[in-house]
Amino acid sequence: MSAPTKETTPVPAGRPVTKVPVRPGDRRSEGMVLNVFSHGFLALWALLIVLPLLWLVLSSFKTDAQIGGSAFGWPEHWTLDVFSRAWDKGIGDYFLNTLIVLVFSVPLTMLFGSMAAYVLARYRFWGNRLLYYFFVAGAMFPVFLALVPLFFMVKRLDMLNTYQGLVLVYIAYSMPFTVFFMHAFFRTLPTAVFEAAVLDGASHTRTFFQVMLPMAKPGLISVGIFNTLGQWNQFILPTVLMQPQSGSDPERYVLTQGLIQLQQQQGYASDLPVLFAGVTIAMIPMLVVYLSFQRQVQAGLTSATLK
Repeated sequence: MSAPTKETTPVPAGRPVTKVPVRPGDRRSEGMVLNVFSHGFLALWALLIVLPLLWLVLSSFKTDAQIGGSAFGWPEHWTLDVFSRAWDKGIGDYFLNTLIVLVFSVPLTMLFGSMAAYVLARYRFWGNRLLYYFFVAGAMFPVFLALVPLFFMVKRLDMLNTYQGLVLVYIAYSMPFTVFFMHAFFRTLPTAVFEAAVLDGASHTRTFFQVMLPMAKPGLISVGIFNTLGQWNQFILPTVLMQPQSGSDPERYVLTQGLIQLQQQQGYASDLPVLFAGVTIAMIPMLVVYLSFQRQVQAGLTSATLK
């Protein structure tokens, strides 16, 4: 015997459908207000970020007279000569020095940081939590308090004004955040895959590099982007450690130092378009990197909460 069905009265074709009005105290109205406020705030935040960048790029195509006359006007002549002048004045060398440092510092930071985070997240031993909190405490330690002992330590190792000295310092500087981020990511990975690899006879090294590390790819990309941005824009550490010790030492300034050097070299004969062009050259690679991997960064940041 089938259950009785509830008959519905059809609405006539000519009869208008009445909508329930949204009351001021209704949850739907509160959600609409909150949605409008959040979107408006994000739009304002985007303008505060995009407009200065746009003004910076446009100023690179102007002359000193145009910048002084109308700072927010459009360039009269679009030419790339100012970028060539900025590159010849030393931006090219500073750009190359920065690339040399980051080519070694970022991969080594990711390797050592992920290895330490994997051990702390997957293995239980005495002092595990103490070692983890030691890494986390490093992220809260102001770098300014370590500049003097760091300078003398690097000097004792005879690594001042050297690429390897700055690479080691960058690795130590980025390790706390890398371990903290990857530790939380490795804890979200399924334990069954790790146990299956162990039962199949895989060693700890093979399990890490061939099983667990590929699964942590979204997290690696995310923290790699953050480390690249942080080390690319680092100023205080290279200012202390990348200073020529004698007249014969070459200047291995990175981009952040080079821009300050370019400004000081101008003196009273200011060449603002060259300075703006140098900042644009330093800014464009990081914009390209972030825009190219923004989906991976978002996936890495949200994967821990979705698993």
